Amino acid sequence: MIEAQTLPTPTGPLALLAHEGVVVAAGFTADPHEMFARLSPRLQAHGLARVEDLGPAAQAVRDYLDGDLAALDRVEVEQPGTPTRQRLLTALREVPAGTTISYAELAERAGLPRTAARAAGSACAQNLIAPFVPCHRILPSTGGFGGYYYGTPVKRWLLTHEKALAPALVP
Repeated sequence: MIEAQTLPTPTGPLALLAHEGVVVAAGFTADPHEMFARLSPRLQAHGLARVEDLGPAAQAVRDYLDGDLAALDRVEVEQPGTPTRQRLLTALREVPAGTTISYAELAERAGLPRTAARAAGSACAQNLIAPFVPCHRILPSTGGFGGYYYGTPVKRWLLTHEKALAPALVP
């Protein structure tokens, strides 16, 4: 069974989905079914059930919101992808809170050439486990915030919370 819990955050509800204690999806939505629909058919075959408390994953979110910015890093996550996508997702998880890098730098950290920035952007766009896999920490080298599946205001809030942005930069 895929277990789901929705937690309140200052930037809106966060749905968490876990299978056997491993987070397989997370996103800023009040409806866990939105995240469930993005899972592979193999995981969807397990079904979805809401639970009161996902335990360590939910506690990590609470700790993150309370200021322990490394709390989400300690939670086991799993999502599908090619070997290249997996390298990008691993490199993404290694970007520490409070910092941002460009898509080209993410590509390099995954062992790809800087010109693979588009592949890095694609990995971010298809990331199923925000903010545990912190695609919000990746910004375009041309400036601005770039895209974010849950909207730029959520991305800004996360970066400000992590002190990667000065509050004066947040409208």
